[in-house]
Amino acid sequence: MEKKAKRLVSLDVMRGLTVAMMILVNNGYGESFAALQHSKWNGMTPCDLVFPFFLFIVGVSTYLSLSKFSFRPSAQTLRKVFRRAALLFLVGLAIHWVDMAIDGRPLDFAHLRLWAVLQRIALAYLFASLVALYVNHRYLLPVIVGLLATYTVILIFGRGYAYDSSANILAQVDLRLFGYDHLYHKSPVDPEGLLGTIPSVAHVLIGFYCARLMKQADTLNQKIIGFFVAGTVMVFAGYLLSYWLPLNKRIWSPTYVLATCGLAALLQGLLLYLIDGKTTAGRVLSPSSEGTGEVLLPFLVFGMNPLALYVLSELMAILFGHFGISTAIYGGIHTVVASPKWASLCYALTFVALNWLVGYVLYRRRIFIKL
Repeated sequence: MEKKAKRLVSLDVMRGLTVAMMILVNNGYGESFAALQHSKWNGMTPCDLVFPFFLFIVGVSTYLSLSKFSFRPSAQTLRKVFRRAALLFLVGLAIHWVDMAIDGRPLDFAHLRLWAVLQRIALAYLFASLVALYVNHRYLLPVIVGLLATYTVILIFGRGYAYDSSANILAQVDLRLFGYDHLYHKSPVDPEGLLGTIPSVAHVLIGFYCARLMKQADTLNQKIIGFFVAGTVMVFAGYLLSYWLPLNKRIWSPTYVLATCGLAALLQGLLLYLIDGKTTAGRVLSPSSEGTGEVLLPFLVFGMNPLALYVLSELMAILFGHFGISTAIYGGIHTVVASPKWASLCYALTFVALNWLVGYVLYRRRIFIKL
């Protein structure tokens, strides 16, 4: 009971908000607003904030999870870490296999995409967890800086910013190791490719480090200030360095890591203040002793089953696409909403709502699926 009382609801809300946005931006139909599309190359749109925010939360959650084992690399702890990473990776592969199977190609493993969102999360979580277990936490900042510096060198000398797969080292490594048919083809590089795992590990470790600062703070106000200070420093550093190393989601540039982690930390600090803080806003938004307030419920539903609902959304999108359900729903919306962009947004919101209904049933029944 004591642990439940101390639970910071804002962490669940942040996680839920991020997953809801991931589903929203992934499931527009046809022409979408620019803010709901990823930047083509250099630059950053609001859509580009969603995945990095989730990786930041993975780092926070990793700290809270491993703290239960006192950060000791016991057989039990390592089994838990490797099992979770393997499960995430396999589920990611399974999503793309289902897409091929429904398309009538269940045995076409030669074209199975190896790298995607869940695979990136799996590897970043695995290596960040191993660092957290085997490296003294006093050296986390040097490790983070070392990872980002190493990746910067790779980008500079390997032409990582080249919009040309024949010249870009990130694309060439993936092509030579895994082959063209196993990769993403809508940009010069696979946005979840192998070398991009390096800054992603740093990304998770930044979330981990922020959680460590939060845990060390004596009061809630100190936690909030810690997130605001860390977030401000990272945003400033990310945008300042972007004059030399542009923000780029496709290659997961070091400046992109700093800027998005900074914005995630600022949002988490704001949510701490509004939800867990002893303010008027906090009392209005926070769950009462009788249950969850209506304002937070939509986000908590996603936040309590984040990965399960994300996987559900991916599978649902595949089924809707193959059986014409998405076309039918969009067509119905478009008869009422004339603008293609607004109709696309309405479709995406409808899709989010359908996933939320499933999540709500799980939430009401206290079923929380851990991947």
